Amino acid sequence: MSPRYRTGPNSAGTVIAVVADVMAAILGLWILMYLLDANRANDLVRWVHDAADWLAGWSRDLFTFDRAWARVVAGYGLAAVVYLFVGHAIANRMHRN
Repeated sequence: MSPRYRTGPNSAGTVIAVVADVMAAILGLWILMYLLDANRANDLVRWVHDAADWLAGWSRDLFTFDRAWARVVAGYGLAAVVYLFVGHAIANRMHRN
């Protein structure tokens, strides 16, 4: 069977990896929107910002750089990297079993 269509316990690992990817994508999208000065009155921008705030709640104000853009990139970027690393580590562990 192709690894693309996993079933059983391995499919849980695939779901975990996909969820981690989506979380990191939302965080990355917010970083991009912030750096490009997206219109915060727009519904999509507001949704992405709210979701990214929730996902990066633990790392959002972790760094105290003088520049706001550096705080956003470091705080939200750290959360994205952690989600990718942890999510894919768990998924790989599940795929080995």
